[in-house]
Amino acid sequence: MLKDFARATKPEKEELKARTAIEQARLAANQIRIKNAKVPVMVIFEGWGSAGKGTTLAKVIKEMDPRFFQAITKDSEPTDEERRRPFLWRYMIEIPKEGQFKFFDTWWKEEVTTARVMGTLSDDEYDRRIDSINTAERQLVDGGYLVMKFFFHIGQKEQRRRLDGLKADENTSWRVDEDDYWENDNYDRCLAVYDRYLRDTNRSNAPWYIIDARDSSWSALQVLEYLNTGIDVAIHNRGTAAPLRQNVFRLKKTPPLSEINLNKTIDENEYHEELKRLQQRLSELHNELYRKRIPVIIGYEGWDAAGKGGNIKRITKALDPRGYIVHPIASPERNELAHHYLWRFWNRLPKSGHIAIFDRTWYGRVMVERIEGFCSENEWRRAYNEINEFEKELVDAGSVLIKFWVQIDSQTQLARFTDRQNTPEKQWKITDEDWRNREKWDAYEEAINEMLRKTNTSFAPWYVLESVDKRYARIKALRIVVGAIEQACAR
Repeated sequence: MLKDFARATKPEKEELKARTAIEQARLAANQIRIKNAKVPVMVIFEGWGSAGKGTTLAKVIKEMDPRFFQAITKDSEPTDEERRRPFLWRYMIEIPKEGQFKFFDTWWKEEVTTARVMGTLSDDEYDRRIDSINTAERQLVDGGYLVMKFFFHIGQKEQRRRLDGLKADENTSWRVDEDDYWENDNYDRCLAVYDRYLRDTNRSNAPWYIIDARDSSWSALQVLEYLNTGIDVAIHNRGTAAPLRQNVFRLKKTPPLSEINLNKTIDENEYHEELKRLQQRLSELHNELYRKRIPVIIGYEGWDAAGKGGNIKRITKALDPRGYIVHPIASPERNELAHHYLWRFWNRLPKSGHIAIFDRTWYGRVMVERIEGFCSENEWRRAYNEINEFEKELVDAGSVLIKFWVQIDSQTQLARFTDRQNTPEKQWKITDEDWRNREKWDAYEEAINEMLRKTNTSFAPWYVLESVDKRYARIKALRIVVGAIEQACAR
């Protein structure tokens, strides 16, 4: 794309000034339209060092209301804390909420191409990150985001002239460092890497726009025109159903809930012996996890009163409280609803060596949100594949991912609900909503069966915990967790 870039004809000075003023006013008006339409907008600036991204940004936002946009500079080199998370983590937690603009001075491109130019990123890892980026951008666009990507292009001689000019002025010399000169000295090498990256991530849902950056005023007009056109299209498409994607992951067969044998029990003596042994082993493994910097994610889903809380408690009792956190996931808060539905889970991922336990998970999208009408049919049907992609990203980043469905039958639930209602110290556990959900048992069972069938992947399988006997379910869960962590530590 860069190697065969053809520059457009730059308008004369007066025309340039007039058109820029028109487009700035148009963007100010579009900002209100975006706010009212609740479209989140990501504007990504990439390009050569000293190509004028900052100067251009100042011209682009000149007439915008500063209350409803944010400009963020992202360092190409992740911090130690960020390195302990999946590659996409430090980016996905920054995505804008609905109705808001975010301008990013460099984004995930910089981290990938810098490592590629320096030879620290293998071919396989490069390909994996490209897949991650394309998947993330597609998910965002399908979720209603407008993603606009601009690359500011200048030639080698022009870049050198600008670098020398900035370096010579004591007020701007801080903006130039050795990396900028290294990029200029190795211009052709960098050009090849940048060009390939742009081609590999140029998709119709989030295309690249190459900006002729020889002059900041001309750069600003190009960005403004592209951006305003993109906004018109995004608002026109708002509410249009995104296409459903075919699953590309290998799925494991899973029986429907009605066929699961719930008569499994464990002797009380065996239960206490196994509980002590498994908790001791898990405690030992927690130290090894920390030493080897392995993150663990354990997700619990299940029927109300199935015993998720007691199951979680038997796991956490074996852990150092400084190295784990339990996330009780309730209905999303207003700020969470204003983001992509996976955003609040990206924000809760553990750093390496730590354990995150989710009491309910991202699967709410295809259960409660589906049944209660909190999302459209298109959104929950898309979510199966999006969740598989999300979990693949976590596993590829080195996470141990364990998913439990805690299963009971309707009669057992009724007995437990009744016991909670009639026992004062347990009444806080039962709500009117629990009784309402119970009336929809058949609808939920249908949704759960579809969820298990479509997300029981080879890399993130479901484990069903037969929990009519809660003690049996607790021991089974501990055995699975210990086995998965032992396997990860042995690699």
